[in-house]
Amino acid sequence: MTARTFEQALAYARHGWPVFPCQPGGKQPATRHGFLDASTDPDQITWWWRRQPETNLAIATGRPGPDVLDVDQHGPAGNGFAAFGQLRRAGLLDGAGAIVATPGGGLHAYFAGSDQRCGKLPRHHLDFRACGGYILAPPSQVGGKPYQVISHRDKSGDLDWDKVTGLLEPERHTSPRPTKVQRGDLRHLAAWVERQHEGNRNDGLFWAACRAAEAGDETALAGIAAAARATGLPDREIGATIASARRATGRQAEHQGGREAAS
Repeated sequence: MTARTFEQALAYARHGWPVFPCQPGGKQPATRHGFLDASTDPDQITWWWRRQPETNLAIATGRPGPDVLDVDQHGPAGNGFAAFGQLRRAGLLDGAGAIVATPGGGLHAYFAGSDQRCGKLPRHHLDFRACGGYILAPPSQVGGKPYQVISHRDKSGDLDWDKVTGLLEPERHTSPRPTKVQRGDLRHLAAWVERQHEGNRNDGLFWAACRAAEAGDETALAGIAAAARATGLPDREIGATIASARRATGRQAEHQGGREAAS
């Protein structure tokens, strides 16, 4: 299984999908920075799997990697298959290039990568893994059960998460947001983020972070992060969402360059 995992990691990388190792039999990253360490460099991939040959294989989602719709199976608590069927009947899943069965009884549907942010519809047991996310990929195993490809085609199209949200939760899709914010008004973004309720917290954080990133206001971003933390969002999700906002607004490289210059 280890040789197969290593070879598959190289195959994904040749396809242009950045990969990285996760803990053996688990989903936690085996590198310091997780999906931020993902690479298509065969030398880096070889070093990782020679050093830890038993690790699972993960793909960083979002362009240049794939976007992935995660259909969860939560047993008595419910599953995402009804919502998946509704999306399929609406034609929103026509672009799926691969379907993977997950160890927990759910599915991963792979689409062409995009610059969309990650999303979640807890009531429908669906997760959307795009920029700032990752998924375990075949032949990884959890609890002794593997991820398995059950269908595949050479080309894949995209999945429009806004359309998915609009179909399944139109009330959330149209949730009010502040009107256009000028630079002098950025201090109000944190207060707005802190008023968001569960189900809209991550969307609200992303919108506000984009506005602050567009203005290059690091103080406002720090305040927005603190406000998101006060709503109960975990630090890891906050960091990933703000990083997605930087990428979406073209501020990621500039921010990294500033940190390097200051170090």
